[in-house]
Amino acid sequence: MDTILKERISKRKDGLSVQLKDDLLLIADSVAPVWKQTDKLDNLLFSSLKKMPKCKLIFAVECNGIQVSSNIQPNGKIITFSRGQNLSNRPYMLNMNPNNPFSLSPVYISQSDHKPSITALHQVFDKQGHKLGCVAIDFNIDDLPESAIELVDNNYWRQIKGDPAIRQNLFQQERITSSMDENINQVHDIINNLICKRGIFHAKLHYSSSRATLWLYDVPHEYRLHVLNEIIDPEVCLAYPAKDYPKNAKTLPNDVYNVLEKFRSLRFADETIYLRSGSINIINGMVGLNFSCDGSHYMPVTEFLEKPNSFWFGV
Repeated sequence: MDTILKERISKRKDGLSVQLKDDLLLIADSVAPVWKQTDKLDNLLFSSLKKMPKCKLIFAVECNGIQVSSNIQPNGKIITFSRGQNLSNRPYMLNMNPNNPFSLSPVYISQSDHKPSITALHQVFDKQGHKLGCVAIDFNIDDLPESAIELVDNNYWRQIKGDPAIRQNLFQQERITSSMDENINQVHDIINNLICKRGIFHAKLHYSSSRATLWLYDVPHEYRLHVLNEIIDPEVCLAYPAKDYPKNAKTLPNDVYNVLEKFRSLRFADETIYLRSGSINIINGMVGLNFSCDGSHYMPVTEFLEKPNSFWFGV
């Protein structure tokens, strides 16, 4: 996993830990006196659910992974046959830190409802300080507090390898001139107009298959697909109403055409290693590149424009 993405996830989990650990400590302390009295333990766990209104399950488990309580659900359902089951191989038990009373599991797919879930655990101690086990609370990650969510920023260069079968046969292939190649100037002029004057904020040009997919700023959840005879016809511009260039765009209007010209350069620079498709998103200021070797790159527009062709082809 990418380092920056790992850092984002770690911060998110740190925020969740702050929100959960104090309430879970109170629950752990309350159940210690009745740890060996299963029915009373179940009742206490159920009454403690008001402290965790968004959870889907609460239960108690011994240090060896054997569950001592029932599975207690917020709707009042108590599943007694869960007592005695071995949970030692579950993700939340395998990743529990014995030196930290509170721990938060990795996200895992729940066996019961097949949803991404996370488990918070707090160790339980008796009056003499001996560890009895831990209290565990399961959450669907969709039910976690919204305030703790931080959006992932992907505005940095990433290189991703593609299909190894394609890379294996790279030097047995050669670029075939596509219909879009033959009309590339016209296509770029029209795409430049659509982005700078007609509300398109994300465009992807599939040079090898002669098509384009476009995303409108005002309708970002849908995309428009155009085949070549549509995207080389200037009248297509009439299908998109005029719109001012977005003020929150990270890409300067003048750089849009520069990016398209750079795409053309990479498309024709070599007959074996060449650009198959290229995309530009002016809002986050990123380009995406997919080459004939099936390698993909994602990088900021400014960085992309600074790179000479030798960076891509080693000449």
